Amino acid sequence: MKPSDIFKCKKCGNCCKGYGGTFLTDKDIKAIAGYIDTDPKLFVADFCRISGGKPVLAQGKDGFCIFWNKLCTIHPVKPRMCREWPFIKSLLVDINNWHIMAGSCPGIRDDVPDSLVKECVRGD
Repeated sequence: MKPSDIFKCKKCGNCCKGYGGTFLTDKDIKAIAGYIDTDPKLFVADFCRISGGKPVLAQGKDGFCIFWNKLCTIHPVKPRMCREWPFIKSLLVDINNWHIMAGSCPGIRDDVPDSLVKECVRGD
């Protein structure tokens, strides 16, 4: 089974709202800053907040990522966490998280055995 067999993005934006924020790597910061034509340090100051000592994308008053506007406005350079969604290994240490995420993400299939979800996460 392939990841595309158990997840197909519906572009609903639910993954762009809440859930503790989107952590950014240095590579993410440089790519997004370049895409929106700003300095990486200014990008962090203007578009991020710090959580656990790491930068995360800021959220608007509506709870959505500040780069969500009915679609992702930085999609070509979206952060690693966004590219990997919903197959985020650290999140799926507990397979029950898959079922929790399926409750808010219409693109996640929740009718497949846990063993197949784990295979997709591992990349087997």
